Amino acid sequence: MKEVTLKQIASTLGISITTVSKALKDYPDVSPKTKKAVIELADKLHFKPNSFAVNLRTKESKIIGLIIPEIVHHFFSSVINGIIEKAEKEGYLVITLQSNESEELEQKQIDLLLGKRVDGILISLSNNTKNLSYLQKIIDHKTPLVLFDKINKLIDCSKVIIDDREAAYSAVSHLINSGCKKIAHFRGPLNPQNSIDRFLGYKKALSDNNLTFDKSLVYTCENVTFEEGYKFAKKIHTENIDVDGIFAITDLVAIGAITYFKEVDVKIPEQISIIGFSNWFMASVITPSLTTVDQPGYKMGKSALKLLLKEIKASKKNKLIKHKTIVLPTKVIQRNSTSI
Repeated sequence: MKEVTLKQIASTLGISITTVSKALKDYPDVSPKTKKAVIELADKLHFKPNSFAVNLRTKESKIIGLIIPEIVHHFFSSVINGIIEKAEKEGYLVITLQSNESEELEQKQIDLLLGKRVDGILISLSNNTKNLSYLQKIIDHKTPLVLFDKINKLIDCSKVIIDDREAAYSAVSHLINSGCKKIAHFRGPLNPQNSIDRFLGYKKALSDNNLTFDKSLVYTCENVTFEEGYKFAKKIHTENIDVDGIFAITDLVAIGAITYFKEVDVKIPEQISIIGFSNWFMASVITPSLTTVDQPGYKMGKSALKLLLKEIKASKKNKLIKHKTIVLPTKVIQRNSTSI
């Protein structure tokens, strides 16, 4: 079925194409009778405006590009909800792409979005991203860019983050205040900034409380999975390492540790306390329920989109864009995997 055009509507009604266009846009210089006739015929013929032509005129695609490491993760699904809800209210469509923690795929996705002439791009970087030239390519392309959650401090753009170092410090301080003396850290990969900052927050909390940092108690999760949490918990138990507290990089890793300790009848929190990070839905329903750091994913998504739209509008008006970094607050949610 051929696409209905303005020319066909104009020809059927015996009026000009300009009048049809104005009627559909509710211009005041078109009579109510003509507007009614145009709208009724357009509805009857299932007319849809040519969005490509509109975009060429307005120099806007009304499309936002979003790249995240994984969609199924509770935190990122919350971020997506915040972004899409705000975008829909502002008349924007969001193309959501998943990098699967792959730098190569992330770079291809950036090229795809730039080829689609999106109005702006939001990215939470993959754990493996080291080549910053593709991020710089977005900036050189004069496409507004906002990084969130997993960022790189060397890129000159706006960012929405939490203070990972402070959040980790609060988590480990909570373990110390509940009586823990020997605390292990199931950290993330060595490259991502949030993984680095959470590790540094862990170290500082130990130092400020006169507890010795022992690098043998730091276990690196390459893929940040349930299985890694389970594996490292087993290692601590079978090697008789007298750890009485664990700070995990995410709730998923923490739940892996809880699962193992339950299987071998290690009492939580009496024998070992565990704290996670992100406040995933499962944290509240597992037994024992998981104490965790609440990471505001929905608010982060909404804030990132709001910041991006502000820069898109400034860019369209050729105004100078002042980049800013928004730091959202976090808090420890006390549950049953730690003592009060």
